Amino acid sequence: MFLSKLDSIDEAREKIYAHQKINGTEIIPIKEAHKRVLAKDILSFHDSPPFDKSAMDGFALNAKDTFGASNSLPKNLKIIDAIGAGSESNKTVGENEAIIIATGAPIPKGADAVLMKEYTTVEDDEVTITSQVTPGENISPKAEDIKKGDVVLKQNTFIRYQEMGLIASAGYSEVEVYKKPNVKVIITGNELVDPTKEPLNSAQIINSNQFTISSMVEDCGANVSIGRAYDTFDDVKNAIDEASKEYDVIITTGGTALSKGDVVLDVVEDLGELLCHGVSIRPGKPFGAGIVNGSIVFALSGQPVAAMTQFDMFARKYLFEMQGRKFDYHVVERISQLKIPSQLGRTDFIRTVSDDVNSTHVLNRGSGIIRSMVEANSYIIIDENDEGYQKDDIVDVVFFDSMIW
Repeated sequence: MFLSKLDSIDEAREKIYAHQKINGTEIIPIKEAHKRVLAKDILSFHDSPPFDKSAMDGFALNAKDTFGASNSLPKNLKIIDAIGAGSESNKTVGENEAIIIATGAPIPKGADAVLMKEYTTVEDDEVTITSQVTPGENISPKAEDIKKGDVVLKQNTFIRYQEMGLIASAGYSEVEVYKKPNVKVIITGNELVDPTKEPLNSAQIINSNQFTISSMVEDCGANVSIGRAYDTFDDVKNAIDEASKEYDVIITTGGTALSKGDVVLDVVEDLGELLCHGVSIRPGKPFGAGIVNGSIVFALSGQPVAAMTQFDMFARKYLFEMQGRKFDYHVVERISQLKIPSQLGRTDFIRTVSDDVNSTHVLNRGSGIIRSMVEANSYIIIDENDEGYQKDDIVDVVFFDSMIW
């Protein structure tokens, strides 16, 4: 079945995202939390640092004892102790006294500053200083970074390496995160064969979609498994039905057009609910989506470039938001270096090469030309209300790298 009226891209998205699901949560060791999404706020169990600590290797002392010190007017102080990182001193710094201190060590009683060792020389139990400091200088005060009980990270925060350090400093060895979606990619097509160096017969095509689409799924932080179905109603039906019982999301490639043997959307309609089939976009008009046994099905084109673009238009946002992470295109403006025709009522995603100023679309834009995606680094998005652009027009650009998990 093919619906006679094409949905706009916004209409298709509205139908799909009305069925947006959010995954449940799980508790994992912090060492596994990189590039996951927090499911709960992080409240610190500790002050960080937990005490006033030295920010430098040097001497803990009274700042007033350094006033006036210089290369021409050095001052001498008595060394009464030494503190390494992880240890502390039970001595109190008095007038004209100093304690050797390592970076990260607790500031001893009586001291209110640290003088860097670069401005000192030591002989026996005496230190000669040639510079001065002010009270508090080179000291990291208690709770400077984190205060005990503070919310240091909010729910739905994406955990980068920076957040990993903050979570650890707050005292967490485990964190609660959203579960990764489990995605089944089902490749359809009797003509497809695995990559081989051997000559292909006249009807065979190497199955590249399994590698591009599965990699795109992984780029969305999800788990992926690959399956295969031949171009028969029963084979496709069995593959989708079985996948819907185990996987959160099903992505098919091929079998979405009008030609004989293109049965994927007929199967979706038979098993569940067909949300859309046919969207006014380029490339990828025969995109479809539906619900089977509670699992969302994204039916992508068998044409490699169309399939990749359809994924970016529809599936990427769904997979991000299943894990509590918002997805929106990061649109920047560039100057088009060529004329780009389009037509009213259709949204175009144009492969293009963009830099900090300009954008030049790839001229060979057939939906089966994988090389055009390799040569490009971005899309120019032409809204359905525009009829294209002239050379030197300002265009909306989305870089591929800005969409990666």
